Amino acid sequence: MCESGAMTLDEELDLILERRDRNDMGPTLEALLPLYAAHCENARVLYEVGGAYDTAGQEEVAEEFYQKALTAGLEGDLLRRCYVQYGSTLRNLGEYEKSLTVFSSARTAFPDSAALGVFEAITLHAAGRSHDTIASLLDLIVAHLSDPDIERYKPAISGNATHIRSRGAST
Repeated sequence: MCESGAMTLDEELDLILERRDRNDMGPTLEALLPLYAAHCENARVLYEVGGAYDTAGQEEVAEEFYQKALTAGLEGDLLRRCYVQYGSTLRNLGEYEKSLTVFSSARTAFPDSAALGVFEAITLHAAGRSHDTIASLLDLIVAHLSDPDIERYKPAISGNATHIRSRGAST
């Protein structure tokens, strides 16, 4: 809290999101929209409003807010999360190629994010690219799963990912 007792914008957003009911996003949107009116170019406000619309099942509206949030300069973890949600929203809207483009940019910016890889694989599956889906998931296992059995077979798993991906390219 600020010395005057007033909350910062980030604190207000945190409180609104802490109180949200994902099954009834009406009150969350009612709380967020005045902040949007007052801070219509704030990247985090744009992202959080987009997320609220997304959770409320209004993907078309969410898409616009995610685009604005990205343009407004989200950074760090909020940027990574926006990429996940924006890419997923595009997939839900049937915009598979746009979704894959978002995930490609996101994976370049955040190469260690397993979540981005998983949601990219979901889009690949939705786009009917089963070979790429399986290959991507195998790549994620090799990159992110630490298990003695997996460690032993990482070269074989990677080889299979390459083989499966190449079979998909030839069909």
